[in-house]
Amino acid sequence: MPLIAIAIAALAVGFEALVQWKWGAMGIIAFLALTVGVKTKSVAISGIGAVILVMLLSQSG
Repeated sequence: MPLIAIAIAALAVGFEALVQWKWGAMGIIAFLALTVGVKTKSVAISGIGAVILVMLLSQSG
């Protein structure tokens, strides 16, 4: 069981580093807002995070 937790933590850190490299600090903020919104079941917070991520994705093309 601890091996699975370590693997999940490593994947989370790797994904965070990828987002930081690709979209900068605003990407981390958007991902954090989306995650917190989903965990707290807050549509407003998760919506804000999703909108920021969509805006970041649309301008990187």
